Amino acid sequence: MQKLDPSQLLAEIEDAIRTTPADYSNSNAIPWLGRAASLLKRWAPGRSIMINLHARGALGVSDMLASSDFSSLLMLLHEARHDLRLNEVGPLSTAIDRGSVLDYFEEVRRLLVTARSELFFVDPYLDAEFVSRYLPQVPTGVTVRMLGKKGMAALAPAVDLAAQQFSLKIEVRSSSALHDRFIFLDNTRGFSSGASFKDGARLAPTIFTEITDALPAVHGTYEQMWSAATVHR
Repeated sequence: MQKLDPSQLLAEIEDAIRTTPADYSNSNAIPWLGRAASLLKRWAPGRSIMINLHARGALGVSDMLASSDFSSLLMLLHEARHDLRLNEVGPLSTAIDRGSVLDYFEEVRRLLVTARSELFFVDPYLDAEFVSRYLPQVPTGVTVRMLGKKGMAALAPAVDLAAQQFSLKIEVRSSSALHDRFIFLDNTRGFSSGASFKDGARLAPTIFTEITDALPAVHGTYEQMWSAATVHR
């Protein structure tokens, strides 16, 4: 069985939770059940027999038993998610010392490689250095949106080359109202950076933090700002 990096496994499990089928009682649910069982066995190989029983039982003839097995499988997915978060992937907030530019880069890179559909960057100081540092880490097929404030003319050539070389769809807009720095991932997660992404702890200590309870409000604010922003690409 292929071993996945904990960050990759976590991303797959979170995606499985997001795509949980509303109706698990027919053959259309078989691919999802197979995927869920495979991921869980990578997380907890010692529970493989139990995981297989729950996956097969979810398609059983008894509605009551099938519902119980499906719920057990879903509960295991959530358990795996929290276990990986707490014990493997690391804390939701990371303090990074001044000068620890590689540590900062790794925090951002570890997030970018888990993207499935879209990355939305918000930073008043997006520049060519940001493009060359971070866009090579974006998985193929992921759409990139960049909302900046200054230096849009200088940013454009680097964005054009990155889009061509890495086969990325990249949109760039600017807003004079920007101040803070964020990354929004697949419209489901968001992270705040105390430092500009281009500096990344070079000039001062900073904190990289996942937004949880306030995510809908924060994400909604910047989606509105994006809609009203000046289009550059």
